[in-house]
Amino acid sequence: MVTMFIRVTTARGRRYVQLVHNYRDPKTRVTKTKVLHSLGREENLDLDGLRRLAEAICRYLEPGDAQEIRQRLGSASPFEFLGSLELGGTWLLDQVWRRLQMDRVLAGLLQDRDYGIPVERLLFALVANRALAPASKLAMEDWVGEEVHVPGLETVEVHQLYRAMDFLYESVREIERGVYFSVANLFNLEVDVLFFDTTTTYFEIEGEDDAEGLRQRGYSKDDRPGLAQAVIGFAVTRDGIPVRSWAWPGNTVDQNVVAQVKRDLNEWKLGRMLIVLDTGFNSPANRRVLQGAGDHYIIGEKMRFGRRGQPAEALSRSGRYRKLKEGLEIKEVVIGGDSVTRRRFVVVYNPEEAKRDRKKREDIVAEAERRLTDLQQLAGEPHNKAACALRAHSAYGRYIKQSKAGKLSLDRARIRAEASLDGKFLVSSSDDELSAEEIALGYKQLWRIERVHRDLKHVVDVRPVFHRLEDRIRAHVLLCWLALLLIRVVENESGETWAQLKPILAKMKVGIHLLQAGEVWKSSTLTPVQKEIFRKLKAKTPPDYLAVKTGKREAV
Repeated sequence: MVTMFIRVTTARGRRYVQLVHNYRDPKTRVTKTKVLHSLGREENLDLDGLRRLAEAICRYLEPGDAQEIRQRLGSASPFEFLGSLELGGTWLLDQVWRRLQMDRVLAGLLQDRDYGIPVERLLFALVANRALAPASKLAMEDWVGEEVHVPGLETVEVHQLYRAMDFLYESVREIERGVYFSVANLFNLEVDVLFFDTTTTYFEIEGEDDAEGLRQRGYSKDDRPGLAQAVIGFAVTRDGIPVRSWAWPGNTVDQNVVAQVKRDLNEWKLGRMLIVLDTGFNSPANRRVLQGAGDHYIIGEKMRFGRRGQPAEALSRSGRYRKLKEGLEIKEVVIGGDSVTRRRFVVVYNPEEAKRDRKKREDIVAEAERRLTDLQQLAGEPHNKAACALRAHSAYGRYIKQSKAGKLSLDRARIRAEASLDGKFLVSSSDDELSAEEIALGYKQLWRIERVHRDLKHVVDVRPVFHRLEDRIRAHVLLCWLALLLIRVVENESGETWAQLKPILAKMKVGIHLLQAGEVWKSSTLTPVQKEIFRKLKAKTPPDYLAVKTGKREAV
């Protein structure tokens, strides 16, 4: 152990000051003293130099100890910089959170419940984390207070976060309803049109749950067929705002969720409602459900179904296309003469998409023809294996037919049939008040929900899910939904993407300075660009001084 201290010695009646330290001789094991530096005669000491040395040493001490030494020296520094925290992202999201009255919704539900922890602030922190820097719940212990400043919340513990998530799941219906109507009233949302679709998220686990569990294997939209998954659904407004979410077991089929979605939305008593869905949800039963309570649908139709049925008749019926300014061409077809069988279709043709479809098919047919030629060079078992592989190929096999004698050749009739569908999609609607143009363009707006799914996976990182309890899994999905809701509101009002805004907001800091009286939390000066973001969102900017605290604090 080394001990360093100041020693005063006397020689010839004069006092000399030395910086020395004790050490143990490795051979004799005896403690000895060694002079590190002679500071000179006591009466001639450079006191200002010693003070500067002491100040330099204080930079490497704990803040409280350094402050005590400075006070003893009588020359304490005006302040010491302890560090900084990111402020912009959490501050802006908190302003939007409060503007949407999410804090009031949660406060109302928590009024008669004594949690002893700031549940509303914890839930906001969880949502902000998904939007800014998605991480595990355990990692949030360091994120809050060490990396970012969350208004009203200095520190978190992981068990508190899990308790807040449990409350979120237990109160999901009331929270969804309260948040929806707060958002709808604030932005005067046009809730007559809702877009619905599903996606999947996977789990990093071995196997799957029992038959009643959420984690099941099914058709994976993430190209992870070997992993258990859950199916997630969103209802999105025409402004791209997700207003409700669902989670189902991973083996759930799209056609089996429509009844629940319709029932849940009807609970809000929205009035007349038009739901836009993709082809996978289409069935006679679902179309009847979607028309319940006076509501209507716009839904995609399968075009490769054979030669029978109303959709096939709609595609084959002649008629003139009408051009739209969006570059599309549409043709309306009504099939059936009575109220029971009558259905209204719109055939939509996209010339640019037709060119891409034709080029893609021509390339596939050319390669299939080349492989058929190569087959002629083979015989016996190699020929049989190659022929089976070609016939079963997902791309080339669709344009190949087999004769009764087993000979393979191009299916020219299939190629012509596919060519007739180039650039087309078929849509039907139960709403006679909509024009054919409104039906076609309404269906095209399904990209809004596709963007929600994309952000779900690449912005708020819903996957992979490491939670094991079903309630926690569902709460995790709800946190992602709330994060997407805040992000979309910010994007809509600022006119910028979240990816563009995050680095701008990240430059907003709160600096923490230690003074003799305590800590001062000072916000960085906003740039004109940052001020404009807050102005567009009608959000308050951070005050110049966030806090003035007395007492000691460890450096950030």
